[in-house]
Amino acid sequence: MRSIRWLAVVPFLALIVGPFFVNRATPFVLGLPLLLAWIVVWIILTSLIMAVIYATDPANREDEP
Repeated sequence: MRSIRWLAVVPFLALIVGPFFVNRATPFVLGLPLLLAWIVVWIILTSLIMAVIYATDPANREDEP
């Protein structure tokens, strides 16, 4: 179980290290510069990753009284 919690590091690294590699304005993604599109995509992916971590956590599977 603990190994899946390491997925939480991926969005952190993508938002901290990623902009150094995608800091360009010329390619547009849905009308947004690449850097802004990168940030928006990773905000959405962060929510999905956190949902996966939450769903696989055994502490959340207990029946409530």
